[in-house]
Amino acid sequence: MANQNKVAIVTGASRGIGRGIALNLAKKGFDIVVCARTVKDGQAFEHSSTIKVSKTDALPGSLEKTASEIEALGAKALIVKLDLLDRGDVDVVVERTMKEWGRIDVVVNNARYIGPGHMDHFADTPIELFDQHFACNVISPLYLIKLVLPIMIDQGGGIIINLTSGSGYHETANDIGEGGWGLGYSVSKAAFNRVAAGLGKEFRKHNIAVINLEPGYVGTERIAHDMAGFGFTMDAALNVDVPGMTCAYLATHPTPMHFSGQSVNAPSFVVDVGLIDANTLPGSYGPEHWGLPHGPLV
Repeated sequence: MANQNKVAIVTGASRGIGRGIALNLAKKGFDIVVCARTVKDGQAFEHSSTIKVSKTDALPGSLEKTASEIEALGAKALIVKLDLLDRGDVDVVVERTMKEWGRIDVVVNNARYIGPGHMDHFADTPIELFDQHFACNVISPLYLIKLVLPIMIDQGGGIIINLTSGSGYHETANDIGEGGWGLGYSVSKAAFNRVAAGLGKEFRKHNIAVINLEPGYVGTERIAHDMAGFGFTMDAALNVDVPGMTCAYLATHPTPMHFSGQSVNAPSFVVDVGLIDANTLPGSYGPEHWGLPHGPLV
């Protein structure tokens, strides 16, 4: 029997934007399938290539922690481990969701590649790491969409929300390691940014909305713990509830097809629809910066 509540799959939900989205969807009555590599607190990961081996240090947050927060809100949580480099994990996410809850109403593609080459200069980046960027940031999310498509068609519709990045639209003058980003990240996000426009027109006949969500520069655990050495700080960063509240609003909108094929800019959207007082936003997003040009943000 299908779950009585609507069900959302949120990838990369162990921390950061994904956690913020999962909690805000739970507040709106969704039961949440939380997916990421970090199932338990304190997990770290090693990544190898033909040139180097690097380690992603453990960060605060885990699927178990997010799930407990979801359940404290009165919703149900299903934990499924997801490594975007393992396509079999994507199969398991959909299989477990349908076995346990029998429906999929919303998919949020938030997880992305984390590992070596993310902040390296092109000359120092093995070409195989571009394969990994594209596998995680483009191909695996598309594979998840392909798997849920027939389910949503049978249900009469659904919503797919893809987290984009300003790095896929703009470039920064800052060098890599000084506030700039590696090419693998930006070119893969540029490709992913095209999904809503491309699939929105294909899926409209099935009443399936495909929406890009541009989160803005959000202060996450990774920014706080890992990125200072690369020129990124928590100064003027948005709270994870900005994209989280935007996602929940779109997922519960009476006519989500209105947004299909579009890119929704979360910092502007939360002000436009009255979710957040503009005066509480960081300076670069709030009233003191209105009317001035915006620089490229991650």
